Formats: sequence, structure tokens, C-alpha cells
Amino acid sequence: MAFSARTRPAAIQRMQAEPLDLLIIGGGITGAGVALQAAASNLRVGLLEMQDFGAGTSSRSTKLVHGGLRYLKTFDVRVVADTVQERAVIQGIAPHIPRPAPMLLPLYDEPGATFDPFAAKVAMDLYDRLAGITGPPYANTTLTAAAVRDRVPGLATANLTGAGVYLDYVNNDARLVIENVKAAVAHGATAVSHAEVLEILHDDAGRANGVRVHDHVQGGEFTVRARLILNATGPWSDYLREADAALDHTKTLRPTKGVHLVVDDSVLHVPQPIYFDSGLADGRMIFVVPRAGKTYFGTTDTDYRGDYRQPRVEQPDVDYLLRVINTRFPQASVRLADLEASWAGLRPLIAGGDDYNGGAVHHLSDAAVAKLIAAVTAYQAGKMDRAHLERALAALEPAEAAAAPSTVSRGSALTTEADGLLTLAGGKLTDYRKMAAGAMALIRRTLAADFDIRAQDVDSTRLRVSGGDFAADAVEDAMTDFTALGVAAGLPEADAHQLAERFGGNTAAVLTHAAAGAAPGLSLAETASLRYCVEEEATMTPVDYLLRRTSALLFAADTIHVLADPVVAEMARLLGWGPEETRAQRQRLQTAYDESSLRALKRAAHQN
Repeated sequence: MAFSARTRPAAIQRMQAEPLDLLIIGGGITGAGVALQAAASNLRVGLLEMQDFGAGTSSRSTKLVHGGLRYLKTFDVRVVADTVQERAVIQGIAPHIPRPAPMLLPLYDEPGATFDPFAAKVAMDLYDRLAGITGPPYANTTLTAAAVRDRVPGLATANLTGAGVYLDYVNNDARLVIENVKAAVAHGATAVSHAEVLEILHDDAGRANGVRVHDHVQGGEFTVRARLILNATGPWSDYLREADAALDHTKTLRPTKGVHLVVDDSVLHVPQPIYFDSGLADGRMIFVVPRAGKTYFGTTDTDYRGDYRQPRVEQPDVDYLLRVINTRFPQASVRLADLEASWAGLRPLIAGGDDYNGGAVHHLSDAAVAKLIAAVTAYQAGKMDRAHLERALAALEPAEAAAAPSTVSRGSALTTEADGLLTLAGGKLTDYRKMAAGAMALIRRTLAADFDIRAQDVDSTRLRVSGGDFAADAVEDAMTDFTALGVAAGLPEADAHQLAERFGGNTAAVLTHAAAGAAPGLSLAETASLRYCVEEEATMTPVDYLLRRTSALLFAADTIHVLADPVVAEMARLLGWGPEETRAQRQRLQTAYDESSLRALKRAAHQN
């Protein structure tokens, strides 16, 4: 069955036909990862998402599959160990999405500095050791202050002592979600977006066995039954638990808001991703990342109590980030008027406890930090072997966890509720595959014990996402080949390369949608991309396409005035919208653009 808007009614009918083995609520990266592994295990799987796939937290990250050097800021050693190893797994199963991008870590001699040169070198060496990085081109290096000034001319030089450079990976978070969902569907899962769960249903014994769902596309409600139900709704986990009348509704999460802002490269140019202390002695660190001719920076990290469905960028968020960026890049003088786009996302932080997959949520005491530095130094000097180093790290004693939002670790929790509802919450995007594997272990045990259903065991470290079926150690060669396919189909090389980068191994399938020619007002490449996303990626709205399938609203906002009407018109043709629906979809796109471009804040500033 195609994965499109046209097949959505049939997908809903299929989901209702008989009880599922597993129903997953939440189509972000966590739910998508579980759906893929469960479907590959030959289970009958359903996935429901109240918005578009990845529309919540999973498309609103810093867009890195990072190794977590920042967790060494608070010496969460086990978290870093897990993260760098998992990053390599993701690069293997989704080779067209995360890309290596060495990160620059400027060091300043100033109050509140996270790392001095010695501590930074210890942290980077430990980071490389945990990641298995042993030499060029990605082993960490150090730079003098003069070398940093040459590399990043606009960077503030007062109190600059040098910098470290270490390996990190840039990522397309929304694409990672949809490629997991597509792979799950290819393995037999049924996935439906824009379908909101209103109530958890129970059998006569009080066990959770179904859901009542509102259909935001067709209107009305439908019911789905399942042997097991997994709550993978991220920041909404507590809200979904409130839809289950059988549960104690004590809050388990501490959501925080993170904001990122986008400017043109001509406003703020950086040659590579940069990560530095805010310069405001507030304990925060900020990323600055170049992408597609733009530069984005963030994030904030503040406790959040507003609208979970649509967190907004507010004036204090902008004021804070502009203050930071203009402190570190004083010649740029970035203003509100320079901001082309923005996004705000919620992190589903767990208020307390350990990561069920092994990560710690506590920070090390001062004495433990001293032991850590001594152990790593001894290892580097050849006075300690790796086994002894690992035992020394495992024995380090934690201090009390800090209360500030920016210091709350990204642990995860897997809970079986009193009525059998499973809740998988917390975690980091980088850990999604491992979180899903942990959940699947419990799902297999429960299905076997309670329903005599034996799920096939799968090695999820080798389970490729859609578009990732090519050699992970030959990405550039693959991209060259995929680009050549586009050129052969009549696309300019730059457009063909963009499609290859976006769709990876699915590029040939995308190009079949170019055969009918370009849609009015769109290039042939954009036409093929749009048609493919509608027909094979369940793209229901222009916002789904321009914000998550392509990121144009974020990193090509200056072209939206050209793209908007042709994209809406072509989707109206493909999906059979009448004039009223077409106007409504155009207005929703305008609203999304206004929110991202901070139109209200700019208007208020102009009036003042």
C-alpha cells in the first residue's frame, strides 16, 4: 500500500480490522523507531500521530546527532559513552542523514567558563576514546587563540585562550523521523497522522486495550484495539496518561523550551559548527551552525508551562540569544529584523531517576572530577589500560543533580502502568534507536507472557531506514551516483545534488515523479520532490512539506513567497482539494510562515 493521503482512509480501516499486537501513540522519533523495530519483528503494528510525523520535539532540535561533549560539562560520563557509540550506529543505518562536521569549541578565560584548556583537552580525549576515534581526520585537535582568530575572524577575541576541535554530526531531524516511519510501513506497519487519541479504553479486567481517536482530516472519531499500547508522545506523555482514567496522574516530566534563530550567512558567517559558553556567566552553552547558506544559533533552555502543541518563540527568547550572539560576534550586530526564521521545541526531560538504558542523570562531585582527570591522564600516559580506565569511570561517585533546566540530563524512562499501558519518555534524539530496542525487549516479553505471541528478534543496529540502503562508508560516492541520476533525468546538477542529499537511496523513486514534467511555478526538481512526498511520505499539508519534508520554511524562508502558491496549487491538484480547502491550506501556510519569521514581534518592535 502506498503511504499517501489517498491511502489514509484504507490505512484507518486496516488499523481497525482486528486488534493490533502493538499500538504506538506518538509519531516522533521515539515512536517511529519503535514502529520500525516492531514491524520488522513481524508484529501487527499501528502508529498514530495527532499532528504530522515529527511535528513536535523531533523536528525542533538543534539538528545534530551529537556525541554529547556538552554532557562532559557536567561529567555525565556514561551518557557520553552511550551517545557516541549510538551516534555511529545511526550513521550506519541512516547514512544519508547525519554527516560529520567537526565542531569548534572556543575557550575563554572568564567567570563561569565551562572548560579551561586543560579540562577541554581531557574532555575531548575522553570523548574520542569513548567514540573509538584514534586518528585523522576526526581526532580532536587544539588551536591557539591566533589560529581561532584566523579561522573565525568575527569571533570575539577578548580573553580568548584558544579552542578545541572535535567530531560532531549535523542532522536533518525531521527527515530522520519520516525515513523511520516509511521503513516501518514497508515492513508492514500502518501509520496515520493527524489523528489524535482522546481516550484510553479498557477490557472487562481493566487492562488498556484500545483508544478512541479524533480524525483531524475527515472529522469524526474511530476506535482502534490493541494487545499492547505504547505511549511515545514525548512532552505530551503526562497529557496522554490523563486520558487514561485508570491511572494516577502524577506528573513525571519537566518540559523545557529550546529556541533557535536563523539568519542569512551574509549577516553571520561561520566556517563550521561552533559551540561556546554564552559569555553571560549563566552556565549555558550555545551552538552556532551553518546550513544551506544560512546560520542558525541556539538554544535556550527554560522551564515551560505553555501550549505544548505549538510552543512559540517569545521576545525574551530572542533578546537572550541576540545578546549572546552579539557578545560572541560583536561585529555582526545581529538584530531582530535580520532574523529570517525560528523554531521552538520542548524537551521531555524526566524530573528524576536514571536512564533505563544505562545513562546517569547525576553529575560528578568535585572529588570524582579530580579522579576522572587523573584516570584519563594515566591512560594517555600508558600507565593504565582501557579495562582499568572503564572500571575507574564506573566507580566515580555522583553529586546531587543540579536544578537548573540546562543541567537536567536527558535520561529516559520505560514504565508499565497499572493497567498495562507502556510509557516510554525522555531521552535524546541520538538515543532513539537504543530507546526503541529497550522498549522492544519489554514488548516481546509481555506479548509472550500475556498473549503467547512470539515476536521475531531483530538486530536493530543493522535495520536500515528508508533511503539508507547503501554503504555507510561510501556516502560521498553514493551521493555522486544519485546526483548523476538526477542530471540524467534533466535536472541541473545543483538541484540533482539537493535531491540526493534529501532522499538518499530513494532518489531514483523521486525522479519517476519528474516524468510528467514540472508543475506550474515549480522547478522540475521541486515538482518531483513534492509529488514524491505526497504520494510516498503521507504529506498532508503544505506546512508538512515546506517545514518538515524540506525545511524550506527554516532555511529558504526568503523563497517562500515564490514557492507558496505553486506548492499549494499542486497539492490541491494531487489531493483533489476544492477552493475552500485550498484557501484554508494557504492560510495555514501563511500562519506558519508568520510564526517562524517572527512577524508579530517585528511588527511590535516597529510600532514601538
